[in-house]
Amino acid sequence: MLTEKKKEFIEFMLSAQVLRFGHFVTKSGRNTQYFVNTGNYKTGAQLSRLGSYYAGLVKDTVGGEFEAMFGPAYKGIPLASACSIALYNDYGIDKPYFFNRKEVKDHGEGGGTVGYAPQDGDRILIIEDVITAGTAVRETMPILKACADVQVPHMFISVDRCEVGHTPGKTAIMEVEEEFGVKVHPIVTVVDIHEYLKEQGTDPELLKAMEGYMEQYCVL
Repeated sequence: MLTEKKKEFIEFMLSAQVLRFGHFVTKSGRNTQYFVNTGNYKTGAQLSRLGSYYAGLVKDTVGGEFEAMFGPAYKGIPLASACSIALYNDYGIDKPYFFNRKEVKDHGEGGGTVGYAPQDGDRILIIEDVITAGTAVRETMPILKACADVQVPHMFISVDRCEVGHTPGKTAIMEVEEEFGVKVHPIVTVVDIHEYLKEQGTDPELLKAMEGYMEQYCVL
């Protein structure tokens, strides 16, 4: 259901040129009419607002019942940072975050992660941008498990593209939940974006192309 809060977030993504329409290729190699690039958030005001959207979803879902947040390099790093700041500023929840290096550092303190050092039994939240085919999650889980015997109960993302993963009839998010036990919580879904575009009287050709893409790749 397209709520006012979801409309507001879609308009926020559009204003920051994070949500764009045209011809793109996703990480999974699919040709898509829309693309979400959180790397286009560039200002303090945008990051502050974005952090509040994530923090609100975290607060409503788990409150403060977790030990730390993980932001996968590279785009997850500012997302986890912004979320941790907003959790504290908006709700008084002060939690650490950490992120991985793309290349393991062999000098100084060394190691493959920066920030909080996970402990056995910790509940870690993943803060990411988008899930398309689940590739990034499969890369992230071994990194977290290499840190300590952690639990990863929840993941928070900007957009659920609702796309089929490796198994026919199942979305990448369904697969992630089954494979790793991680529940994924999006701020908005592709259904919300499509409904918003219809409400706004968007170009019928774009809507038709998007509907064709959803029919081919999405599980709704």
